[in-house]
Amino acid sequence: MSPTAIYSTSQTTHANTVTKPLQQTPHQHQDVSKLADKPLDRIWSGDAAGQIKFPGIPQFEDKLEQREWVKEHLAGAFRFWGKNGFSEGLAGHISVRDPILRDHIWMNPLGVHFNGITKSSLVLVSPEGNITEHGAQLAINRAGFLIHHSVHEARHDIESVAHCHSIHAKAWTAFGTSIDMLSQDSCMFYNNVAVYENFGGIVLAAEEGRNIAEALGPRRKTCLLQNHGSLTLGSTVDEAAYYLSALENQCRCQLLVESAGVSGLKKNIIDNEDAAFTAATLQDPDVLYVSMKTEYDQLVKETNGDFLV
Repeated sequence: MSPTAIYSTSQTTHANTVTKPLQQTPHQHQDVSKLADKPLDRIWSGDAAGQIKFPGIPQFEDKLEQREWVKEHLAGAFRFWGKNGFSEGLAGHISVRDPILRDHIWMNPLGVHFNGITKSSLVLVSPEGNITEHGAQLAINRAGFLIHHSVHEARHDIESVAHCHSIHAKAWTAFGTSIDMLSQDSCMFYNNVAVYENFGGIVLAAEEGRNIAEALGPRRKTCLLQNHGSLTLGSTVDEAAYYLSALENQCRCQLLVESAGVSGLKKNIIDNEDAAFTAATLQDPDVLYVSMKTEYDQLVKETNGDFLV
């Protein structure tokens, strides 16, 4: 098929300006036959001798060492959220399973700004919602526990649950619909967003948490809570925290695109094949972990590691 000419409709034409046709070529999909099996290995290159490595999620033999690492990264996730302006009064929480007491979860204390969270201020909560002696002796957000505990119970494949009331996600959820595949970054959410189409008021009973877990289903890791905010899951706390920040950015992008669309501009959506191809790498837990690690490492530098105590 010979290329067909299309004309740009988005540029201003002046008296002495000739609008030139743009050449449109048939859409081509990338060849996936030679990709590395491991998604993380698709995104980096090292030296010829194989000495340079780019590792993903660390593995631990010592569970006590792993517990300390998990707490450090949970505290770092809150600092990342605080830096991005996600703190809003008493709202917002991140939980992560304890590596030793697998039915217990670490959470943030109630009434502490995200920018004030440290490793020693984190609370270890029992399945019954009681504060245990292993962490800080501080109160927690009851709604946060009810939601998170239900999701942890329903999804044994994940380690962490994150939820907050960030402004752009909160605005977009008023429409009660998912987001479009508008960009490469959007593909992180291809077939990966649930919409919980009910607002039952502030969460004060376990039923709402179970309803949210049911809306997520067995595979999806992100959820838009109508008239409420967003909730994300992760194989690490890093993944859950990064997912939520990325979802906030995509909701902001969607709002901007919809606003521009009022002028009559046509919205182009990435097709399913290209979205699935991109999602196969962007949704990988190791890829999401190393994406968040760039933020974590920078936070350690900016704060001189004050959240690690």
